[in-house]
Amino acid sequence: MSKQSGKGMYLVALLLFLGGVGYLTYTGFSENSVYFLNVSEALAAPADQLKAARLFGTVAEDGLTPAEDGLGVRFKLEDKDHAATTLWVEYRGAVPDTFKAGAEVIVEGGVADPGACFQAKTLMTKCPSKYQKENRG
Repeated sequence: MSKQSGKGMYLVALLLFLGGVGYLTYTGFSENSVYFLNVSEALAAPADQLKAARLFGTVAEDGLTPAEDGLGVRFKLEDKDHAATTLWVEYRGAVPDTFKAGAEVIVEGGVADPGACFQAKTLMTKCPSKYQKENRG
């Protein structure tokens, strides 16, 4: 009889293990799901998609304002294909050296209220062309 109860214990342990792995997988995917959008897509997206999003575009020439304390920046993010389509972005933190008007950037963060400014938690700039391989012929 002890042989049968031993198999039952292994079956219960296996089910608990698989249930735990399934739960961790589900919560990991749901918490880390971030939409990757350009500016046009972000402006057309439902508000719930912009609570956690990653946007890419170009820093507009006008509206670039450093934070008063020097730690952060406010700027317009232009759609890469439609420069007239813009979204205001506020970022608090260390600004990369390569950040400037005309730079291609990726910002990650969200919008708390519909119609509000995009609050970026991270700001990354695309590497300038001087780091790309040159054609040496």
